[in-house]
Formats: sequence, structure tokens, C-alpha cells
Amino acid sequence: MFANVGWGEMLVLVVVGLVILGPERLPGAIRWTANALRQAREYVTSATDQLRAEMGPEFDDLRVPLSELQKLRGMTPRAALTKHLLDGDDSLFTAVSSLAEDPRAAVPAPIAAPKLAGPAPFDADAT
Repeated sequence: MFANVGWGEMLVLVVVGLVILGPERLPGAIRWTANALRQAREYVTSATDQLRAEMGPEFDDLRVPLSELQKLRGMTPRAALTKHLLDGDDSLFTAVSSLAEDPRAAVPAPIAAPKLAGPAPFDADAT
């Protein structure tokens, strides 16, 4: 849950806590928050253990679709297109990215127009 919180964010939280709560109440607030988080983790762990004990091997069968759902949540649009529409073939995206790097490489050589012997034939019935 807080995996993306870095030291800079923690420092900002401490400074804001010092301003709002003051130096006297801040250590107690930090202790209370740590205890509340620890208790919440214990509740979640005990609920998971209880479900695992009651469901038995079916609990592992339930985890498989949930892990698939988690994979889909983390998928970018490019990865989704590659996996589902292109069957994992990423060559389309690599070709487009190489065109973006050097657009001169994508300009084809001009094709010579065929030589006509004279003016195009005129069909009065077609017009």
C-alpha cells in the first residue's frame, strides 16, 4: 500500500505533523498510527489464514484467477495489444519506433510512372 512512498514524502509528512500536532504530540501520533497499521495487518493475515483453513485446496484455485486479474491491471495498452491482438509479436511497435527515430529511412524510392503511348482513351458512353 505504501510501497511508493519515498523518503522525501516521509519528510514532508513529518514536517506537516510537526506543524499541525506540535513536537509534544507527534511521537504519540506516530506510535498510534504504527499500532493501528500493525493491527490491520494482523487482522488481514488472520482472515487469510482462516479462509485458507476453511477452504483448503479450493483457496489456491481461487488465487489463480485473482493473480490473472492482477496481471491485467498492471498491463499497459501496448502490452495488451501485443499479447491479445498480435500474439506476442512486438515487431510492429519496434518498426514504428525505428521510424520515429529516423524518418528518412521510411521514405520509399519514387516509383516511375508508366509511359503512356498517347492520351487516355475516351469513352463517350461512360461519361
